[in-house]
Amino acid sequence: MSESIWKKEISLDILNSFSDETMVERIGIQFTEIGPDFLRASMPVDARTHQPLGLLHGGASAALIETLGSVGATWTVSPEEYCVGLEINANHVRSVRSGTVTGTATSIHRGSKIHVWQVEIRTEDGKLVSTGRITLAVLKGKA
Repeated sequence: MSESIWKKEISLDILNSFSDETMVERIGIQFTEIGPDFLRASMPVDARTHQPLGLLHGGASAALIETLGSVGATWTVSPEEYCVGLEINANHVRSVRSGTVTGTATSIHRGSKIHVWQVEIRTEDGKLVSTGRITLAVLKGKA
């Protein structure tokens, strides 16, 4: 089993309450699993996350990538630090019309000033929908 990368108290209740009254809550993103070196969250594919043709909106997928990467990074730095996104990219490889998608975030690089996280978004049956990477800055102080 991998050694835990988390430096702050972490639980699904804490992570999900962290999203209260935000876009994350409004589009239905829910943290579902915390591993020793990954975070997982699910998002509905419904009217909240559709584009006009009834497909999962690429921006909703990017929001899931941003959420997982920034929250993951923030929980791996000291309590006096937090992380914010600098750059995000996503490749959308499969369309989805309904159901739930799940993103899994893993760290590629955790430096003192920069983090890079990779996120894969998959359907309920495990098919890849999108893959993305987010680069984050580590900042001192309170967000």
